[in-house]
Amino acid sequence: MMAQCIEQLTGQIDELNKRLTGLVECHAPQLLAPVGIGPDPAATLLTTMGDNPERLSTEASFAALCGVSPIAYSSGGRSSHRLNHGGDLQANADLYRIVFSRLRHDPRTQAYYERRTQESKTRREIIRSSNDMLPARSSTWSGRCLPTPL
Repeated sequence: MMAQCIEQLTGQIDELNKRLTGLVECHAPQLLAPVGIGPDPAATLLTTMGDNPERLSTEASFAALCGVSPIAYSSGGRSSHRLNHGGDLQANADLYRIVFSRLRHDPRTQAYYERRTQESKTRREIIRSSNDMLPARSSTWSGRCLPTPL
């Protein structure tokens, strides 16, 4: 009985994944084109944008909505920034996965990893020393794959 239940639920999951993919392709097909963006993260980003995406006129407004925008805080003459902890946490997590998935598929990242492996570095040491391979932090999230307002 348990195996039949698992088989039935797996079929339902597959059907829902097909429907979700169809909906994302219908509303924002440009989200599925880049490497690392599947139907689940694309649906999360579309849900975060809401019913009126025209209110998100800039990348900065979308970054603030997802909680990836920097917030200035200063003490005396020092000017510093920290990440905004507000916003949609699920969208924030999906953006994180998208960025690092794209990094894993970048040939420069793979070459760096191979070079450091030949230098007898462990995986942990490579990750710790790979800050130069991370994308530069900017005041906004690079939204080249953001859907245009409907």
